Order: sequence, then structure tokens, then C-alpha cells
Amino acid sequence: MGGQSTNSELTALLRASTAKWSAAVSGATSAADLELASGTAVIALGGWNGSDPSPTLTEFQAYVAAGQIHYYISGGGMGGGGGGESTQASQIATWVADNYTATTVGGTTVYDLTQAAG
Repeated sequence: MGGQSTNSELTALLRASTAKWSAAVSGATSAADLELASGTAVIALGGWNGSDPSPTLTEFQAYVAAGQIHYYISGGGMGGGGGGESTQASQIATWVADNYTATTVGGTTVYDLTQAAG
């Protein structure tokens, strides 16, 4: 598991969010860990292990444009799934990295989706 549930800095960051989803992360297990630790809604990209095709990149971009997702948390998936680089979660990760600035919060890479990279 990603261990994000024990990251008090990340938990505090998510608690301060007022977005529909405080964060997005690859995989339902990581999302559940973060939801339980922060008491906020976290969207799981790619379903259980990050390889399901939901949400699509276009859907994710619409959520971000509407201000519904505050943060993207990198590397949250449990790996596996066989989806590789063709998965929607991987496409989303690439889009986020190309358009937003990474910061480190308690050892975790986080992107603030409310502030596009300059």
C-alpha cells in the first residue's frame, strides 16, 4: 500500500480542501486509505488497481476545469493490473505532470489542480 494514510501533512492538506473531491489518485485502495485518513472524498482513477477505463482523460479534464478536484496525488496505485501506459489513469498522470507543478507534501508528490503551471 502507498502509506498515504499515515502522512499527516497530506491528510491536513486534503482536509482543508472544499472541492467535491479533495484529491484524485490511481487505484481504489489508495483512494480509500486517503478518504479514511482525511474524512474527505477522493476520486479513484482506474478503479480497483488503476487499469479500468474510468474516468477518461476528457472526463477528468472536465472535472478539473469545473474545480471539482483539488489535488492529484502521484504514484498512489498498487501497480499491477496489466494496463500499463495505455490506461486512462496513466494518460491522466501524464496530462497532470505536463500541465501542473509538482510539490512534495510529507514525502508524497502532489499537484494542485487549481493552479496550472506557468
